[in-house]
Amino acid sequence: MSDHVTDEARVIPLRPTAPDAPARAPRPPALAPRRGPAVPLAPAPAAKEPLWRDLVGDVLRRERLAQERTLKDVADAARISMPYLSEVERGRKEASSEVLAAAARALGLGLTELLSLAQRELTRHTRAESVRGRSVVTRPAATPSPSAVPRHDGMCLAA
Repeated sequence: MSDHVTDEARVIPLRPTAPDAPARAPRPPALAPRRGPAVPLAPAPAAKEPLWRDLVGDVLRRERLAQERTLKDVADAARISMPYLSEVERGRKEASSEVLAAAARALGLGLTELLSLAQRELTRHTRAESVRGRSVVTRPAATPSPSAVPRHDGMCLAA
């Protein structure tokens, strides 16, 4: 055995390094400058699409506030607990169709109307991201204008 102790630490990367990345010789921790991880970082993610539960919750809250009703009032009318309705409105809970229908009825809406309002919010968000340059598609000159192309802003829900 040797009495010589090195100051080098063994580094085990959490992610594999890219095959074309140059190998680095480990440095002693006291001498190595802090430059970040040794593995290449993934590209920054694009803007996150909103979750369906967030959209539905926003619509429920906006409708409730527009009617100047309290959370307790709507929860009692829908026969669901006030804390659960609050969680649904904040997008923290993925409510069942029965709960959504009850909350919608308590607000004087049908389930179809509630989901249509949420779908409009999703469409508005998607178009806003498109305008910001994240998903703009260029069309060749021979492509018909957008008004001539049928729009399919429909919604499909599967259980």
